[in-house]
Amino acid sequence: MPADTTTLPAPSIAAQLAAFAHGLTPDMLPAAVVEQAKLLMLDALGIALASSQHDFAHCAYRGLHALGGAGDSAVMGAFAPLPLRDAVLMNGILVHGLDFDDTHPGAITHPSASAFPLALGLAAQRHASGAEMIMTYVLAIEVAARLGAAAQGRFHDVGFHPTGLVGAFGCALAAGKLMGLDQAGLEHAQGVVLSMASGSMEFLSDGAWTKRMHSGWAGVSGLTATALAGAGFRGPSQPYEGRFGLYASHLAARGLNADLSLCARGLGERWELMDVAVKLYPTCHFTHASIDAALALRAAGLRTDEIASVQVLLPQGVHPVVCEPVAAKRRPANVYESQFSIHHLVALALLRGELGLAELDAANLSDPQVQALADRIEHAADPDADYPTFFSGELRVRTHDGRELRHREAAHRGAPGRPITAADIEAKFMGNALLTLPREQALRLLDALLTADRAPDAAVLAQTLTHSNTSGTL
Repeated sequence: MPADTTTLPAPSIAAQLAAFAHGLTPDMLPAAVVEQAKLLMLDALGIALASSQHDFAHCAYRGLHALGGAGDSAVMGAFAPLPLRDAVLMNGILVHGLDFDDTHPGAITHPSASAFPLALGLAAQRHASGAEMIMTYVLAIEVAARLGAAAQGRFHDVGFHPTGLVGAFGCALAAGKLMGLDQAGLEHAQGVVLSMASGSMEFLSDGAWTKRMHSGWAGVSGLTATALAGAGFRGPSQPYEGRFGLYASHLAARGLNADLSLCARGLGERWELMDVAVKLYPTCHFTHASIDAALALRAAGLRTDEIASVQVLLPQGVHPVVCEPVAAKRRPANVYESQFSIHHLVALALLRGELGLAELDAANLSDPQVQALADRIEHAADPDADYPTFFSGELRVRTHDGRELRHREAAHRGAPGRPITAADIEAKFMGNALLTLPREQALRLLDALLTADRAPDAAVLAQTLTHSNTSGTL
């Protein structure tokens, strides 16, 4: 008989991701990945604590409490527990609320802001171990990073926030792992969440608060889709490469292409979590290299009264987010808008010599010196940018006496090849945590999270990390 030459069709992307998720165990994570995961979660927790004192956090909590009432899932900060899905949303808002959370540069997504609230909340509910919680968190990041990278920065171009889009798929698989779904169930969960993944960039028009909820909504979507799939609810089998799948509906319909080969490449061999960058400034990551350049010029002796004009060179792909429209960027209407304004942020950095939460206040929005300097700042495309792998920034300053001063940062700090240290991340956590906690309590939280892989019960860990109480705040 002739040999059978039938070629089986290649497994779908959803099937490949489901197979990886189904087979993943905590002991498959390299030690370096576990250590970095704990540091990234520590960073996320510190930001959530800092966020908890802001109006947007209290408004969000009041709304969610009015909707679902009290629950048994811990909320970070001094908030009383909420039902699981509401707690995941609330914690996502807290982690992402100050735009101070980590970024995967290739995916241009904030992975911890959806992965950590989902992993923490669901692991606590199911009394999983700390090691299982970390595994779930890593899984969500690995999936979201690859799906975001496949879009090659183009989700932003068409007005979609990838944190909400791809985070939902990562959270669906992470939730399915903790819920014990089989491989078929994990595939269906991805198909179901396709109809839930969302995130509009329209907040850029007026500084609205909606971006803050995208990561938490990704967690809620992933959790909900997976619960449905676990009960037998069927989803499309090709949520990524299908005729109306994620990339066709969001990119191909607009004449843009994605590299679908990146969606499942290197699973279990290359760990994308190791490329996640921690922010050193509470601003859009696209602005960080330019801020560094401004601070470097100031540290070298540049005085703002010497500046006639400034040209900021950034990757063309980031201009719609942080550079345009120019009039609005030079006069941000609120602090949130200012976090996405290259003109305002570079002016602040040059004038103040530092840029932290203290510099991002309402008083600086109307400061005549800040406004006058912002008016002298122009932006242009960086011809040497390696975007989206790196978010470069270069300043070219013309002084009143005719000199031209330049400083270039080819990559933002925290990017691959420019890592920051564990000590840097711990110091950032302490700075954020001390805004709301005594030092002794902040140190206890730091120790609890940095030993989370040894915690026998994530429920006890969650209560420790969130220091929640039964009264809370509204």
